[in-house]
Amino acid sequence: MQFANVWNKLYLHRYKVIAISVLMLCALQGEAQKTRWVEKNNPNYDNRKLTYGFLIGIHSSIFQIKYSDKFVTPALDTVSAVLPSWSSGFSLGFIVNYRLTEFLDLRLTPEVAFYEYKIRYQFTNDPPVDETVENTVVEFPLLLKYKSERRGNIRMYMVGGVKPGIEASGKKNVDQTKPTLEIKEAHLNLEAGFGFDLYYPLFKFSPEIRFSRGMLNMLGNTTNEFGQPLQRVNTNTITVYLLFQ
Repeated sequence: MQFANVWNKLYLHRYKVIAISVLMLCALQGEAQKTRWVEKNNPNYDNRKLTYGFLIGIHSSIFQIKYSDKFVTPALDTVSAVLPSWSSGFSLGFIVNYRLTEFLDLRLTPEVAFYEYKIRYQFTNDPPVDETVENTVVEFPLLLKYKSERRGNIRMYMVGGVKPGIEASGKKNVDQTKPTLEIKEAHLNLEAGFGFDLYYPLFKFSPEIRFSRGMLNMLGNTTNEFGQPLQRVNTNTITVYLLFQ
């Protein structure tokens, strides 16, 4: 039931992903037609073993939850549903790219990401309660980048790998007597995405879309009123990156 709810939310956000992808492809198609007749910018750029840069990311994240066995017991019969919702954030980081072969790179992009997760608890006899979890996470994505052949000043690529992270300074509840939804500090995600390298005379610009799936159970406290209905909490994130090298 909950999986279907999360899937519906992903389905509702399909228009954003499709719109961004179509805009990127349309812009790049026009650029590709022009580059057929122009001289290559930085023709020897990809021969460098080691390159550096920085990135800016804008993401949308959501919790994916699994109900605990207690949820269907009389002890929690006042809780009718737990509903996560999408929320936006951003990230800033650096790029360290190592050329393995002509078409394969190893990329490390240490970054600081600012997340906000929203979740609503609905009750049978009481008003709903909204919980917001704000996290500042230091992340270390380690990715393989598989590149197509360069055509003019454009090259398409795909990326995939892992993204471990640790919470740096999440906002904690000042009133320790008030229970909250508690989330663990360690993060581990699988990532996959695609993008385009656009070569300019002085730098390379790469718009990229990346999908991230949390592999660890992030639920920290299962004993308070917000943790008892849940057995597992994972994260799903869609990020649009702008990379400059």
